[in-house]
Amino acid sequence: MNYNNKTFRPVQNSENGETTEETIFEYKQEGEILTSEYSGGQIKQGHLIGLVDKNGNIEMSYHQINTQGELMTGICFSKPEIMQNGKIRLYEIWEWTSGDHSKGNSILEEI
Repeated sequence: MNYNNKTFRPVQNSENGETTEETIFEYKQEGEILTSEYSGGQIKQGHLIGLVDKNGNIEMSYHQINTQGELMTGICFSKPEIMQNGKIRLYEIWEWTSGDHSKGNSILEEI
């Protein structure tokens, strides 16, 4: 699976997360390396970097500046599903490595 030039938006997130349906992720991929810039909603600017395995699973780290001016960091594991319309849905398990170190789940869908 290749995520290069695909755009994603959260459709669901845990209460302790900062991304919303207004947050837009622009994915780039070269080989197994995935990167993304993202912003919108409570996120002024964010970046992620990760590795994509042969099944399309993504292991990543992220950092972002929220609208309160705080630097937040975390890790995430994403598992893909191909929806009936052919677009990708990502099921994510994430954890803050800053702040309260809480965990959460989110779902992103390709736009």
